[in-house]
Amino acid sequence: MNGTCHSSELTWPYWVKNVVDAYVGLLLALGLLLNGLALWVFCCRVRRWTETHIYVANLAVADLCLLCAPPFFLYSLEQRTEDTLFCQLSQGVYLTNRYTSISLVTAIAGDRYVALRHPLRAPALRSPRQAVAVCAALWAPVTGSLALRRALGVRAGGFCFLSVSRQGSNTTAFSLLGFYLPLAVLLFCSLRVVAALGQGPAAHADQAEATRRATRMVWANLVVFVACFLPLHVVLAVRVAASRSAPTPALCYALYVTSKLSDANCCLDAICYYFMAKEFQEEASALASMPTAKAHRSRDSFSVTPA
Repeated sequence: MNGTCHSSELTWPYWVKNVVDAYVGLLLALGLLLNGLALWVFCCRVRRWTETHIYVANLAVADLCLLCAPPFFLYSLEQRTEDTLFCQLSQGVYLTNRYTSISLVTAIAGDRYVALRHPLRAPALRSPRQAVAVCAALWAPVTGSLALRRALGVRAGGFCFLSVSRQGSNTTAFSLLGFYLPLAVLLFCSLRVVAALGQGPAAHADQAEATRRATRMVWANLVVFVACFLPLHVVLAVRVAASRSAPTPALCYALYVTSKLSDANCCLDAICYYFMAKEFQEEASALASMPTAKAHRSRDSFSVTPA
């Protein structure tokens, strides 16, 4: 493979190609439907935006960015060209989705942690305006770095999917840091939130059910994050460790497969963050039943306070 992992040079059995095509098509269809519905509900049906709404709406936008990438990089693969505008755009929106999604998931976990573990300080640390500022701070470095790379005309190491393993060591190190640091924060916040939710008996049955639902949501979010992103970054870490030698075919296949696996977050985020939320369920039910009265506005799913 001449020291690179060209996606176009990977050979697969015919049935595997069909499975991959079906997988990508399913992600595209479900991702557009679920994330589009989520944004419509949040923008058109939710009147009072909370911190959670702001973070989740930004997460939906980041996931939609992933769904914009396939047409561009499929065109680039077909043309077998590198560093074209199509290829750079596809790689740009792909990376924007991946690491902005990781950052936003971490921000949501941190917001939950502050709300439950530091309730007295939460009013000063949490507000919709601060959530907007955090989201802007998370989007800025990702989009800014991509724009800067384009403006400077950086070509060293390759930028597109056709030369995944030619990315420079600095780029790979940034990718690893952009995952493992948020992973540590997410683990800490999630475990502390679960511990807080489990402290003391519930005052009544409704609170007990809300606590169980919130606990399941935290665990589901953590499992989805680890399942989607950890395999890819383990493979990237192996690639860095073996950077002095040409990548083996097994490593190239592993990079491709784990990269496809990470794409599933665009659909799983929708299930875990939108449809498990009580408020979104009520809004979606109201839309499905076409009520004449306005849907009752419930409190945020994580308004449960530990006893």
